[in-house]
Amino acid sequence: MKKILVVSDSHGRNNNIRRAIEREAPLEMLLHLGDVQGDEEEIGKNAPCPCVFVAGNCDLFSDLPSETVVNVGTHRLFLTHGHGYQVFAGTGFLREEAQRRGCDFALFGHTHEPMIDFSDPDVTVLNPGSISLPRQQGRRPTYIVIEEDEHGNLRPDVYFL
Repeated sequence: MKKILVVSDSHGRNNNIRRAIEREAPLEMLLHLGDVQGDEEEIGKNAPCPCVFVAGNCDLFSDLPSETVVNVGTHRLFLTHGHGYQVFAGTGFLREEAQRRGCDFALFGHTHEPMIDFSDPDVTVLNPGSISLPRQQGRRPTYIVIEEDEHGNLRPDVYFL
């Protein structure tokens, strides 16, 4: 079974990423959905797996891509920070872009609030919240773990630190 750690909005505070890696290891991959603030090299050194990063709105001078697509088994995951898709107003534009790219998952950050939305049968939308600066009730840092089962299905869950 493959296990993928999804984080976002670390804003240069990486202790919680290390804690999540230790808690969830072994990992197949780490996906960071932006606002890394220049720490992608440090995070990559601490991760025991390949890492994929996208730039967020606070990664102003970064060479990171603003969005990318990752293949996991038969699934395609569209990764973006979300600020370019007006995610505070909803995920409609994000879903449309994921579908346009042939993706069945859309992953974003930016809001600092976790969500898993299965309401659209074509595109599952995931937001891990913020690993460092959470905004949801209780203000506990969050991340998502996606597990691929023996049938190739992806099962995401939100976890609290």
